[in-house]
Amino acid sequence: MNFVLVHGAWHGGWCWRTVAAKLRAAGHQVFTPTLTGLGERAHLLNAEVGMSTFINDICAVIKAEELSDVVLVGHSFGGTVISGVADRIPQALCKLIYLDALIVQSGQSALSILPPAVQQERSRTIDSEGLRMAIPTPDKFGVSVPEQAAWLLRQLTPHPLKAYTEPLNLLHPLGNGLPKTYIAVTDPWYPPFAALREWIKSQPDWQWCEIAAGHDAMLTSPDALAVLLQDLALR
Repeated sequence: MNFVLVHGAWHGGWCWRTVAAKLRAAGHQVFTPTLTGLGERAHLLNAEVGMSTFINDICAVIKAEELSDVVLVGHSFGGTVISGVADRIPQALCKLIYLDALIVQSGQSALSILPPAVQQERSRTIDSEGLRMAIPTPDKFGVSVPEQAAWLLRQLTPHPLKAYTEPLNLLHPLGNGLPKTYIAVTDPWYPPFAALREWIKSQPDWQWCEIAAGHDAMLTSPDALAVLLQDLALR
């Protein structure tokens, strides 16, 4: 099975390290690209880096590696990215898995669908250049173990603002006909996605499942997440 794991805001491919190792040990091929302007690619950030850039990043990995039957996983903000990838190259994919992820409809931006209080909080963190949003504290990601929180703080990088404000433009219905699964974390629930979770559960064309993990499930519960991803990929 081919997995491409797309990280969320402020993160990088590094966050999938343990989950990717477990999937590879089970015989799967796994790619964990870092989006432009983040992680080890933070030096590439400029005013033009936005949602379109991120979608291009993931499409380029899939094309360059000549992948097919890809299980495309998007965590948090990465859910918006995988929706864009599915719109462009559905023929390379077999399933979409949204891990406690943002679901953005065509014409909306990631920032616009968040609760007003969250929009205001994140807007206050924009730097003086208008390029980046500052790093949140680890508890915002459901990470409370001190060692994990310390590692998270060392690795996180400011997030490109345009990626949050540029609308997602789709030519096809969300998911482009591919099977869609939503994994919600429950320990604790991620407050900004409360309304989104209720909407997903009401949709007949979505598969729903839950995991007892924090929002950054790949850090708080990597073993359980790796098992769940394999199980969902085979359904």
